[in-house]
Amino acid sequence: MNPNEARLALNTALAILALVALRLIAAAFTPITFDEAYYWMWSKSLTGGYYDHPPMVAVVIRLGTMIAGDTELGVRLVSILLALPMSWAVYQAAVVLFGGRRVAATSAILLNVTLMAAVGTMIVTPDAPLLVASSFVLYSLAKVLETGRGVWWLAVGLAVGAALLSKYTALFFGPAILIWLIAVPKLRRWLISPWLYLGGLVALLMFAPVILWNADHHWVSFIKQMGRARIEDFRPAFVAELIPTQIAFATPLVFILGAMGLHALFHRRVGALAARVLIGTMFWTIVAYFVWHSLHARVEANWFAPVYPAFAVAAAAAAHLVQWQARAQRVVDFCVRWAVPAGIVMFAALIVQADTGMLSGYRRDATVRSVGVGWRETADEIEAVRARMGAACVLAPDYGTTGWLAFYLPKGSCVAQQNQRIRWVNMPQPTAAQLSGRLLYVREAFPGDHPLKDGFARIERVAEVTRKRGPLVIETYALDVLEGPKNGVLDRSPPPELQ
Repeated sequence: MNPNEARLALNTALAILALVALRLIAAAFTPITFDEAYYWMWSKSLTGGYYDHPPMVAVVIRLGTMIAGDTELGVRLVSILLALPMSWAVYQAAVVLFGGRRVAATSAILLNVTLMAAVGTMIVTPDAPLLVASSFVLYSLAKVLETGRGVWWLAVGLAVGAALLSKYTALFFGPAILIWLIAVPKLRRWLISPWLYLGGLVALLMFAPVILWNADHHWVSFIKQMGRARIEDFRPAFVAELIPTQIAFATPLVFILGAMGLHALFHRRVGALAARVLIGTMFWTIVAYFVWHSLHARVEANWFAPVYPAFAVAAAAAAHLVQWQARAQRVVDFCVRWAVPAGIVMFAALIVQADTGMLSGYRRDATVRSVGVGWRETADEIEAVRARMGAACVLAPDYGTTGWLAFYLPKGSCVAQQNQRIRWVNMPQPTAAQLSGRLLYVREAFPGDHPLKDGFARIERVAEVTRKRGPLVIETYALDVLEGPKNGVLDRSPPPELQ
């Protein structure tokens, strides 16, 4: 590496460290989302699988809280720091595939300024470790291509295994790799090599705890996630949401560069065949599935996380390797110049809005229900009512409220979701003593009959509390005392997937 390349690598590392530091600061001051609170509860009882997802997100949270405690920063710490090895993997993959340090540096930085990486590693969901693992899948495949050494298939297996432990979407890496090997003539030899199948065995062994957990729980997690989109649910309106949400998550300027890069790769304007096809299969295989899925059900923007490493490399190739006509080159130059500041501004604006609501004049927005702003104060009011009424346990009707209550109420409080008990099968159950006597039920205050009216002899509304962001009332919670359960406190009906 010559002095200029060394300086470029150092500047890239410093830039990424600064972006990671920004996320750590934001994480410490941003209340956790209801999903994070739910996964935090998982982290207290680590096991091979859960109702919704594989266990990696729980492991990531557990490691962070071991360092920084049961705080917002503790929940998010390790996820944010994983952006460092993620960036290294993308940088090295770009060097191998397109042979330039500038392309590598731009790939790593562009990936980090997307909201998918910036918010996606700060707000801990299964997509956060999946994004990191996907970067290593791309890197390991690039090393297979560069070295021709079969041992790198073991690294591919490790990366795919880590991805599978993060989210079931990683199953699509199998078809993507197979298409790549078939489409590139010089790579077809791997189809009869034992190294390819040893790599697959490594991935399978890593995924085995999830399989065993599902086998012991009626395959409920597989059924839930793999039966989301059914052909009879044809609703094509959802497909219209895909591009706008991905423009936002990629940030507009990175999205433009990535789209131009994919176009250039498809038309063979840059890169060798194997590099072009690898980027294409790692991107389009998963995208094709989600386009199909969107014809039947809503596709959340963060579900595209595993395609972002390849997308960032394509964007960097567009920025530095393609010979564009004058008008297109001006677009590229503009995007390269302003992509980083635009991404930082979008991230900062999103955090400020989520935490304060100032940018919308304290009106409702997309973040207001999912981010737990105001929950600490609300939990204090709920705890005061619980203590005053002598309730031994607090119940809630959904996993989000249950997670927030468990996180923000005093440590050791008895908190349980009254229904959907399959979600909590791995966790300690409330004791008989905790479920005897008075219980406090916390739910949003909706008009109409009480959802538990047939399950308890006495239900009394004792208070209402609000959750606020500034002057905006986000939610009003009804606090009801429950006594005299008729058929047991907890509804242990099987989930819909098993009925």
